[in-house]
Amino acid sequence: MTMTDSDLKELLDREAARINAPEFIPQDPVQFPRRFSKIQDIEIAGLLAANIAWGNRKMICRDADRILALMDNDPYNYVMDQGYMDLDPDMNLHRTFFARHLQQYLAGLRSIYKDYPSLDAFAQAPEIRDSEAPAWALAERMQQRITEANGGVTVQRCLPHDLQHTALKRLNMALRWFVRDDGIVDLGVWKSIPKSKLFIPLDVHVGNVARDLGLLVRKANDRKAVESLTATLKEWRPDDPALYDFALFGIGVTAKNTKIL
Repeated sequence: MTMTDSDLKELLDREAARINAPEFIPQDPVQFPRRFSKIQDIEIAGLLAANIAWGNRKMICRDADRILALMDNDPYNYVMDQGYMDLDPDMNLHRTFFARHLQQYLAGLRSIYKDYPSLDAFAQAPEIRDSEAPAWALAERMQQRITEANGGVTVQRCLPHDLQHTALKRLNMALRWFVRDDGIVDLGVWKSIPKSKLFIPLDVHVGNVARDLGLLVRKANDRKAVESLTATLKEWRPDDPALYDFALFGIGVTAKNTKIL
């Protein structure tokens, strides 16, 4: 597909406006943090929904709903009261994500909430706030706390460990929800990270659409690809590159039906 830069920007803007709409919310995992008004509940629900965001979207939403039900739809109090200790560690929650992984993740989040009023406050640490890649800096600091809270055991299925190479798709997705503040789909409850420092949540589908549009050359869906794609999109939206996450998703869905790419 050959397009001029002007045509491409017009397509991205049009698709972003189409998908970034209230009608999108009930079909997407963003619905789960939007159920809550307290920032701690929003953060926990958002991180958990994003953490299982791989595979079929209907399955993701079904399982996120089930996890919140296990928490009595009261995430913060559930975490601080250590309700997760009563779970059967071998209970399957989503594909290869089991209750033992949830227990480990929530133990780590609890340790953070014992020291900070919110994860947003936790993210105001200079090494995160001042970083050019705050998502990866946040992941590193969260991983440290999760490991410490679990007796030094390396915890799987929560956050990636290879931060030099991971695209960090699921955390970048949660950060889009927390940071973007246009009042439509995303919640905009965080103040520690500016939306200009958000990165595109890159997965196989988004990567393929970006390559078909000529926005991405790199074949691997890794950190370098995320950085390259986001830098390209920043040329058009320097203050809000993650807006185009909606566009790439919408173009991908349309392409399946109309073969526009």
